[in-house]
This record gives sequence, structure tokens and C-alpha cells, in this order.
Amino acid sequence: MEMAAQPSDTLATLKTESETLKTKLEEERAKLHDVELHQVAEKTEALGQFIMKTRRTLKGHGNKVLCLDWCKDKRRIVSSSQDGKVIVWDAFTTNKEHAVTMPCTWVMACAYAPSGCAVACGGLDNKCSVYPLSLDKNENLAAKKKSVAMHTNYLSACCFTNSDMQILTSSGDGTCALWDVESGQMLQSFHGHAADVLCLDLAPSETGNTFVSGGCDKKSCVWDMRTGQCVQSFETHESDINSVRYYPSGDAFASGSDDATCRLYDLRADREVAIYSKESIIFGASSVDFSLSGRLLFGGYNDYTINVWDVLKGTRVSILFGHENRVSTLRISPDGTAFCSGSWDHTLRVWA
Repeated sequence: MEMAAQPSDTLATLKTESETLKTKLEEERAKLHDVELHQVAEKTEALGQFIMKTRRTLKGHGNKVLCLDWCKDKRRIVSSSQDGKVIVWDAFTTNKEHAVTMPCTWVMACAYAPSGCAVACGGLDNKCSVYPLSLDKNENLAAKKKSVAMHTNYLSACCFTNSDMQILTSSGDGTCALWDVESGQMLQSFHGHAADVLCLDLAPSETGNTFVSGGCDKKSCVWDMRTGQCVQSFETHESDINSVRYYPSGDAFASGSDDATCRLYDLRADREVAIYSKESIIFGASSVDFSLSGRLLFGGYNDYTINVWDVLKGTRVSILFGHENRVSTLRISPDGTAFCSGSWDHTLRVWA
């Protein structure tokens, strides 16, 4: 009878095998790579000068702003910060409409429910909590708090699916999960990242059956929410991926990383199609989002600036100054007329 192979041997052979398969995959991908995006875009008209300024500054957080999300009504914003506060703002008047103090500091994730009637948030408490918002100003929101998701490490991001009833979370425990808001039951879990998952974004289609996540393993994964399987993955960044955002059509997504680049991945071509970087940009990108048309990519950086990139040509078309510390989060308003950025300088700015 033959001796069973030593576990260490089999592990080594499997590792080499997986490496060879990876290389083969890359070669197959390269065969389909016939032309660069900026070459195809050469005939496209260049973008003219456009001026964007800070139109509103939202002050009230006592510490670093870590996350923000717009309400579908195009006017309210929820933001969360390191001091444990979650604030709902009216971006037109800059008034604070609701404020909740979380039991933990570092509230890294917050999201507005599609109906506009609730917000979700979480962070170092490893949970995702949903607070229903009422019109009664004197009502104690904390009393109605519902704990929905439980992870074994910090909550890094959350977003509602196309209804108030389900919520997607990503965590420092290396997983993402889909939860039922009513019961707090986990409906699906997503395993595939080798380290902390830092960000996620839901595909923009009505069916919304896929989402993309990025993390400390320098990898971004596209997931099928029904099966829990990773259907595509991309590993071209050289450092942590801090932010991922779908292109408005849903056929591509962008990512921003600590390697000081933003990258665009085409899902149909199954590869990276553009890198947005400059020699002079040496600080990481913390947050990315597309304009409504998909022609512009806004990136918030750790050097306190916001860079605006021409998605097709790969060139930087503008640089926005104003924040006095690193830009941690950035989101386009639902109607595309403005965008809001949050920063470690304790403020949010609405630009248009």
C-alpha cells in the first residue's frame, strides 16, 4: 500500500498549481486585450473647463467624518464619524434633522434606506444597526434601534439592496453578508477575500443581483447575491482597495486604492481597462464615485484633495481644494447635480 502524501507536500503542489492556473488565466485575458481605452477615446471631444465650488459646508461632527450616503429625495444626507455620532442633514439648508450617538466610536459605515424612512450604521461594534426616522423631532431614535447584522470584526460598509428589507454588509472579518432587516437573519454569506473587506457597492440594475467588494487583499470581487459565489475577481492594485463603485450602466466598476491609483474594470471584457494616476499623486485614494453620465470619476485622496478624472481619456480634468484633512468619503447626489465629500477635518462639503 502506498504511503499517504504529507499534507505539506500536497499544499505546496496545490499552491504551485494554482499559481500556474493564475498565469494561464492572465494569458487568456491578455489574448482578448486588443486596444487601450484611451486609444479608442482619442476621437472623443475633450471636456471643456468646468468650475465646481463648495456650495455648502456641513459642520457638527466632533471628529473625523468616515462615511456618508444620500437619500433618494436628493436632499438629505446621513453621515457618521469617529466620535460615534450619526447625523441626518438637510443639504439645502445645512440643518441637522436627526442625530444619534452610537454606543461605539469609529462608525465606519452608514446608509440611507431607499424609502428614506430609516438609516443603517455600524463600525467597531461589529454590528449593523437600523434606526427608523420619524417626523416627530422629540422622538428618541435610539429606543427604536434594531440590530440587524453581527460580524466577528468591525463593520466596514453597509448598503440596502433595492428595498428597506435587506441589507448588505462588509466586515474586517473578511466576509460580506446579506441580512433580513426584520428578523436579523443572515440570508447569504460571501467568502473569498483573504483579508479585511473594506468596501462594497450594489450593481445599479433593478434586478440588483450582483455587488462588488474590495479589501486589504488588494482584490476586488464581483458576487452573485443569489448563490453567494464570487463570479469575477480582479487583482491588479498594489495595495488595499478602499472604495469600489459601479459605472452607471453596471458594465464596469472603478476602485480607489492606497497605491495612489484609481482603476476601471470592464466586466464584459473581464479585465482592467484604465488606470487613473499621475507621478505627482503619491497619496492613496480613499473614495471614488462616477458622475451620472459616467464620463467623470471623482476621487477623494489622503492629501486633502479631490481629483476629477476623464474616464475615457484617463486624464485629470480638475483638482478641488477645500478640505483641511484627508477626504474619507465621497458620493454623487442621486440626480447628479452635486456631490458631497466627508473629511477627517470634521466637515462635509457639498460641491456643484
